[in-house]
Order: sequence, then C-alpha cells, then structure tokens
Amino acid sequence: MSDKAIITCALNGVLTDPRQHAVPVTPAEMAAEARRAYEAGASVMHIHLRQQGEGKGHLPSWDPKLSAEVQAAIREACPGVVINHTSGVVGPDYAGALACIRETRPEIAACNAGSLNYLKVKADGTWAWPPMLFDNPVEKVKAYLDVMAGTGTLPEFECFDTGIVRCVAMYRDTGLTKGPLQYNFVMGVESGMPADPDLLPILLKLKAAEANWQVTAIGRAGIWALHRRCAELGGHLRTGLEDTFYRETGEKVMSNGPLIEAMAAIVRATGRQVASPAEARTILRLAA
Repeated sequence: MSDKAIITCALNGVLTDPRQHAVPVTPAEMAAEARRAYEAGASVMHIHLRQQGEGKGHLPSWDPKLSAEVQAAIREACPGVVINHTSGVVGPDYAGALACIRETRPEIAACNAGSLNYLKVKADGTWAWPPMLFDNPVEKVKAYLDVMAGTGTLPEFECFDTGIVRCVAMYRDTGLTKGPLQYNFVMGVESGMPADPDLLPILLKLKAAEANWQVTAIGRAGIWALHRRCAELGGHLRTGLEDTFYRETGEKVMSNGPLIEAMAAIVRATGRQVASPAEARTILRLAA
C-alpha cells in the first residue's frame, strides 16, 4: 500500500444546477474553486464544462476552446495540478467529447467502461427522471481509448458495477488499451454499486492487481465511511461538488474546499500522507 494518497476534486459535475447549488461555471469560477481545493490538498481536478452566458450554466458544453480556457485558468491558479477531463455522453454523438480530449490533451480523461441503466425512484414510487441508458458499448469505449492513446492521456476507467470492473482487464487483454490501468469505483448511484464499504474488498479482488484505484462516492453524510475505508485499504480518493454537498456531520457546504479538507483529514487519520501534484504524477506515471 502506498503511503501517499492522491485526492481528486470533482469541481462541478454535469447534473448539478448552478441556479440551485454553488457550483462553478465560468473559467474564473472554476479556477477559484480549484485553488480552494488545491490549497486543501487536491492534486487532481476533474472538470466538466458548462455553457456560458446568462441562464445557460446548467447545460453541458463540449466546446474545445472553452475546455482549453478552463484548463489554462486552473493551471495558472494551481501550479503543477493534474487535469482529469470528463467524457461521459449519453447517445451515439460523442464527437464533442472526443474533440475536447484530442485538442486539449489533458493528463487524464474519464473512460466510462460499461453501460448502466441510470435509474432512481422517488418515495411515491414514481421515477425521479425518465429511465435512461448510459450507453457505453465496446465500440464507444474503443473510440475514446484510441483518442487518448494519441494524446498520451491516461484513461480513468469509470466502473459503476462489478461486471464493468471485470471488463477493464478485458480491454487490456484484447489490446484496446496498453498503458497502466486506473480504476474509478463509482459507488452510490441508485442503480449501480451502493456506497457500501464492505464492497471494497470484493472490488479489489476483481481489478487488475497492479492497477491504481480510487473511489467516487455519491450521496450525503453516509458516504464518508466509504471514503475512510478506501483510505485504509490504500486507495486514492475523490470528492467535490459533483459528488456531494455534505460533510459527515450533515452540514451542507458551499465550496469544494471544505470537502477536500475533510478528505485530507481522513488520509492523515489513516496514517497516510496527502500526495502533492508531483507525487501524484509519479504514482500515476504521468509526464512531469
């Protein structure tokens, strides 16, 4: 187990609405939030892009120029920081996501490693939203991996269920990806893996033995026990306004900074140290 733990900050996400929550939208806002997270211990910033302009911040954008502007602002605010770029698109048209990766060449990009029925049921027994398939067939995964191979970008394999975890090694075994494997266990989505710490030992059996891994925990106060177990077992950690708005106490936060501070405290409480950006690059085998 590495004594260094990488902390990723998921700055804003795609489903969070800035009209309801204090999530950053503009490049300046993204940079300011990244700086708060960076000062608290985050060495990796996971970014989503939002449309710019009055009343549009709740809508996603796949504009490579905006991506470059956001990344430049974050890098200026946070020297040495690692950028992790979103790529998740529902449906067959994901050319914009590919273009963002191809044109901006982030160090890391998400690669959603399998499909999931994205569902949630309200207390009254009705759907929280129309049932949706988050479609990630092999040909879509391959398209992302091909672009990332060309840009030198590390794929972070997003795994929403145990079968998806098992697929990742298959991509390597069939030559779809050749570099180091990086798993992200996404836990807490209602129709995916629950945010249950007892699942982690099983997931560690299923992943490639030598691969780095982290947990993304979606939810409220109950997710912090999962973060703690992840740190105890040697994983890397992620939190941010994409994943939660709540401390372990149930207190709602208005910035990424307090969430990263809480994560850094968990790392230190388990006897590990928070990795610097330079140390994160070494662990992930990224260029300096």
